[in-house]
Amino acid sequence: MASAQSTPSSLVDHAISIWQSGVAAVTPRSLMQQKIRRDGRWLIIDDRSEIDLSSVGRLIVVGAGKASAAMAAELSNQIRRLWPTNCPYICGWINAPAGSFSSQIEDIQVHAARPAGLNIPTQEGVHGTQQILRLVSKATERDVVVCMISGGGSALLVSPKQGLTLEDKQAVAQCVSAAGGNIVQLNKLRRCISEVKGGGLARACSAGRMLSLIISDVLGDPLEIIASGPTILGEPPNPVEGLQILSELGLQQHPRLQNVIRWLGSSNASKPGQSAADVTLENIVLGNLADAVDAAGVRAVELGYRYVLQVARQPEGDVRGVAEDAFANLIQLQSQSQIDCWISGGEPTVRLPEGSIGKGGRNQQLALSVLEMLDNHPNSFGNQELVFLSGGTDGEDGPTEAAGAWIDINSLNRMKQLGLNPRDYGQRADAFHFFEKLGGLLLTGPTGTNVCDLRIGLSRKKS
Repeated sequence: MASAQSTPSSLVDHAISIWQSGVAAVTPRSLMQQKIRRDGRWLIIDDRSEIDLSSVGRLIVVGAGKASAAMAAELSNQIRRLWPTNCPYICGWINAPAGSFSSQIEDIQVHAARPAGLNIPTQEGVHGTQQILRLVSKATERDVVVCMISGGGSALLVSPKQGLTLEDKQAVAQCVSAAGGNIVQLNKLRRCISEVKGGGLARACSAGRMLSLIISDVLGDPLEIIASGPTILGEPPNPVEGLQILSELGLQQHPRLQNVIRWLGSSNASKPGQSAADVTLENIVLGNLADAVDAAGVRAVELGYRYVLQVARQPEGDVRGVAEDAFANLIQLQSQSQIDCWISGGEPTVRLPEGSIGKGGRNQQLALSVLEMLDNHPNSFGNQELVFLSGGTDGEDGPTEAAGAWIDINSLNRMKQLGLNPRDYGQRADAFHFFEKLGGLLLTGPTGTNVCDLRIGLSRKKS
């Protein structure tokens, strides 16, 4: 998994193993196998929801997200295993990123709604969303719609409001992210300009029941923000709040956003959406960042470490502040003997510099910032080895093939031997090319899940 240009130590191997265990615990296969069972004619989900499959006309499986195809496949496999005869009729449509699924699912269409590594709305996403809306709108009272929702769903469920275009939605995603906007700000804006988000999918549904199974990629699990809340009928999207967010981010004059800004200020933006059909709605969070952090802790104990855990409950802010916190925790690890492992979960933001920029993602930028701090304080760790690893649990970090990056004490020596300046690369948001030269890229490929970022810090005395 480590970059070919580096030789990971056993401490790095341990950090990678701890990270992998955290991710494995929140994959659709793991979650579905734990949380789906049969009791007579009933399908039991997470001991919270029951479906009488003997009375169901169809199970219509729809959804979107980086984990949605794997979630649908596991649901289908579990039902067919539990009901080897008299299996209920299953059909559906899933919008997923290309490369996140290896094969089609029996009776469920899996649609590549965007290329791998390009987390913006596409025309393929629009087409797939139309198919999902068509399916749920033609459902009957005896049907149950099961909606698979996971991180990345916002860019995969695409249906612009009348008066807006696909290009407008792409501009919102790109400009807000480049300005350092967090996922809560971005998804509140998306809810305002979409027919399917902000409860739009639920309003379109004519089935008797809609059950959403969710793998959360948003800190604190706010249901209206995860994938922009397509099945949440709470407070309607607020165009005034959307305009305030653009102002807070300094984007009110951005030329690519002028049509969106005009639309948000128009009477069309305040018109209520279609009335919700008489459908029973349920939303179940199957897995989240806390589950991944807990599982990472279990693996740390298996490897002989004593750990402390931190899980962010709200957006963490700029990556530099998160790096300062990570560095402080690494200092604390080496300064006492009781704890030698720090496990953290969260999601920082990166404000891209104007003009020429490099290539990377927030996890690589975080590791680079911690390395820069280590370079500025070379005597802070004395006779201690250390490693710091940060990786996106989806296996994607920005528009790169890496999930993130890791550093250790030896990274300093390699960096100096190669004449690499971490501050220079950091200012250009070019962490990928830095670690491509240095070594230390965390290369996993798509993991099939997404619950924000998982960070591992380890320390021990040098042998």
